[in-house]
Amino acid sequence: MSANIIPDKIFFRIGEVSEIVAVKPYVLRYWESEFELISPGKSNSKQRLYQRRDLDLLLEIKRLLYEEGFTIAGARKQLKHLTTKKKKSKFDNLELLTNIQNELEEIKSLIHSG
Repeated sequence: MSANIIPDKIFFRIGEVSEIVAVKPYVLRYWESEFELISPGKSNSKQRLYQRRDLDLLLEIKRLLYEEGFTIAGARKQLKHLTTKKKKSKFDNLELLTNIQNELEEIKSLIHSG
């Protein structure tokens, strides 16, 4: 399995995640303690089970720390900024879709009344 290629699966064990992200498992466990956004579930046997969302976050954390040179605190702040920006973008999209839906309803009522 080469780094940064995420297999089409729902859950990943820490060994798989370690290979994909290309960091040691203890680094992943440390990042979990530093970044609250990363919270893998646990299997019945208490093994960590990461989801694709977790892998995306871990890859972003690695990029921020290793390529961009952020500190842990800086990377945490950057991630918070990015997630806030994504939430705002989703809200804007929802507002746009609601406006489109309202306009379509008006067009529909014009067609049926005419």
